[in-house]
Amino acid sequence: MRIPIIAGNWKMHKTASEAVQFVERIKEQVKGTDVEVVLCTPYTLLYPVKEAIKGTNIKLSAQNMHWEDQGAYTGEVSPLMLKELGVEYCIIGHSERRLYFNETDETVNKKVHAALKHNIKPIICVGETLEQRESGQTNTLVKNQVVKAFEGVPGDRVAEIVIAYEPIWAIGTGKTATSEQANEAIYNIREVIRELYGEEVYTEIRIQYGGSVKPDNIEEIMNQEDIDGALVGGASLKPDDYVALVNF
Repeated sequence: MRIPIIAGNWKMHKTASEAVQFVERIKEQVKGTDVEVVLCTPYTLLYPVKEAIKGTNIKLSAQNMHWEDQGAYTGEVSPLMLKELGVEYCIIGHSERRLYFNETDETVNKKVHAALKHNIKPIICVGETLEQRESGQTNTLVKNQVVKAFEGVPGDRVAEIVIAYEPIWAIGTGKTATSEQANEAIYNIREVIRELYGEEVYTEIRIQYGGSVKPDNIEEIMNQEDIDGALVGGASLKPDDYVALVNF
């Protein structure tokens, strides 16, 4: 059975004191949920959040990482560093990383392998622009992103990976794919995993939806057959909203 996962991507928001206050506000309200609760914080917040979530069911995620363990990569953070901090998940290939920081399908694949090497669970982001959707390229583009991200990944590690389908046109725009559109895209992603790895693995992998997810649309999204969770941006910044998402 696939456990739903609600991951809050804080992007470049919150100071250390604000992050700790957030955890204090939500920790009792998300206790005992059947949903996996994940906070994806900036690097500077990983340690204070790690300390704040001790003894809770909240899990820690980074938003990015380098694929090398160490080296002359000024400003980068390695999976080795993240692992020592207790990071369990890492977002890889978010559209903002692809758009602003020249992430490619090839670097995404390198990071996936590095994460798995250190037993960090990758949250791999895939998705299309509005222009690509309107020209009918969604399925082909997303399939290519998935195939390249999983290149060389053995079948026995696939269940550790989460895929986040994030249509770029719905991120931070207030626009949301309809629940049917999201489910169709995620169904197609699951079919790609079936083609690559077969029946058993295909049923195990969790696939989230991301893109202007809010408390007022989370229930409809999560009621879709193939959607296993959400990667949430803006709505994860407010404690009450995030609790409402987790307790959908």
